[in-house]
Amino acid sequence: MESIAALDTQVFFFLNGLHTTWLDPIMYYLTNTLTSLPVYILIIYLLFKKFRSKIWIPLICIIVCIALTDRITSGIMKPAFARLRPTHEPLVAEKVHTVKNYKGGRFGFASSHAANTFGIAMLTFLLLRNQYRAAGLLFIWAGLISYTRIYLGVHYPGDILVGAGIGLVCGLILFKLFKAVSQRLAILNTR
Repeated sequence: MESIAALDTQVFFFLNGLHTTWLDPIMYYLTNTLTSLPVYILIIYLLFKKFRSKIWIPLICIIVCIALTDRITSGIMKPAFARLRPTHEPLVAEKVHTVKNYKGGRFGFASSHAANTFGIAMLTFLLLRNQYRAAGLLFIWAGLISYTRIYLGVHYPGDILVGAGIGLVCGLILFKLFKAVSQRLAILNTR
């Protein structure tokens, strides 16, 4: 585990070190959840075009997916593992590039930003992939949001990878739940 942690720290410093003055405010802006509002509006619009009056089913699945990924990462993993963020780790904090002195909460494993965005990306992709090939671009959005967390110095790459994995799995589970509910409602509607 120590060698994995050492590699995680090395990769973190490489990625965190790829900063420039002009990019700092952009990354700080992108990491804010409200910045993704246009993406969320687009998702809702595309879901409405596909599902019309039944849009409530995929929307509930997305809300449950976010609640699940957030609960797993912030509610269970961060307190259980208590892995300090780079900005709070005494041995490395002074070397971390931060923006506007943003340091995040004390613990960072696993990344809620990565889990939430990859969960939304996976579930939405699975819901829309047959109608909109560009739905795969949501994974680029999730990756960019996740990278901002390393850039800002508040997550190690391992935090991001585990968070993304949790999001992908939760998105897949919620898609299967969506299919089961949709099939059940279709059966009920035909009786």
